[in-house]
Amino acid sequence: MARRAIREYNAKQWLARYMPEYWDEFKYAGKVALVEHGSNAPGDWSQLVAKEPWLLTERLVVKPDQLFGKRGKHGLLGLNLNLEGVQQWINERMDKEVTVGQVTDRLTTFLIEPFVPHQPQDEMFIAIRTERDGDVIYFSLEGGIDIEENWGSVVQISVPVLGEIDKIDVEGLLPQFKGRATAAAFIVALYKFFVDLAFTYLEINPFALVENEIVPLDFVGQLDDTAAFEAGRKWGLVTFPSAFGTRLTPEEAYIRSLDEKGGSSLKLTILNPQGRVWPMVAGGGASVIYADTVTDLGFAEELACYGEYSGNPSRDETREYARTILDLMTRAPDPQGRSKFLLIGGGIANFTDVAKTFGGIVDALREYQDRLRQNKVHIYVRRGGPNYEQGLTQMRRLGEELGVPIEVYGPETHMTRIVAMALSESWKLESGN
Repeated sequence: MARRAIREYNAKQWLARYMPEYWDEFKYAGKVALVEHGSNAPGDWSQLVAKEPWLLTERLVVKPDQLFGKRGKHGLLGLNLNLEGVQQWINERMDKEVTVGQVTDRLTTFLIEPFVPHQPQDEMFIAIRTERDGDVIYFSLEGGIDIEENWGSVVQISVPVLGEIDKIDVEGLLPQFKGRATAAAFIVALYKFFVDLAFTYLEINPFALVENEIVPLDFVGQLDDTAAFEAGRKWGLVTFPSAFGTRLTPEEAYIRSLDEKGGSSLKLTILNPQGRVWPMVAGGGASVIYADTVTDLGFAEELACYGEYSGNPSRDETREYARTILDLMTRAPDPQGRSKFLLIGGGIANFTDVAKTFGGIVDALREYQDRLRQNKVHIYVRRGGPNYEQGLTQMRRLGEELGVPIEVYGPETHMTRIVAMALSESWKLESGN
């Protein structure tokens, strides 16, 4: 399961669309509009107003929608503005760099919604989190930006795996306050919404109880991206933006596009383009183990990338994944003339066809054979699973064909043994022993 954050814009649209299925008294209209970089020209504003005419008639709130919180504390919240004021507010900040905590990035995406007058005492907090043994609901009457300082006020309600929220006396677990029955009904409905749309984390902080109606003010949401087959019909064309401060390289963006188009999992994060240790690992768990092993052996500064290919990718998908890594790895030899190491590893696959995926890797290695030799690349392979014998045979023959050192091992060898082999060879080559 990968937790993928979504924009507040999408979360609030879904809240308005689907919550009445679980609680027919829920009245939130979901009036939200999104303005992105390059879309605030006069003509585009006219199109936005034509689509969302309430922008002309209501007082408005505007804020960045880029996966970071505490926007009010950082002066990034425009309140009680008309549309002209919103346009000016956005134009003054669009594409400008800001620092939130220790992270700096450009503002490119803004959310506009109606301004809802309310009193601070009307603000409440709710969050739902998926944990190993079930889900936990957090609720507090002390909502707002200081919830961490008021964590002692938070009520926790556990819903075990296969448990049913309807069998829990939610109202009875809440403190006494005006509107408790309404808040309890909202919590029950929100939990069902959480489950049906495959959230892993959800936080509405604050939400306001205004004249016995729920108004969500800030919304944070993360989805289980492996649940698209089940919840995707409700998600629609949702996007998973990069976290604030994270700028994808062209290669990372390309692998993400491949990942989004197919049913397999392809992930790549560049850590150090000048690094000499390049893992190409099958499986999310294995990728963590390989990275940890490289680090434990004292070569963290040489770890070039982190990623995985899994979910039985096609030969074409695997070839494109391998080509991307090989291109990055062989753009320039090591300045000190040292060897580089490609670790083609993984555990024992359950349903991934090893011969098929290795076929894609072989295609890429053939394409980059000259650059592999120029960069003094040594390749270590360890894999098991369906048709692994055929895959390993392909790799052994390829080493003879290309004149590139390739050492090949099957499931009889410990999964990360090839890491120690490669790094001990690196030490020997550098020390002259």
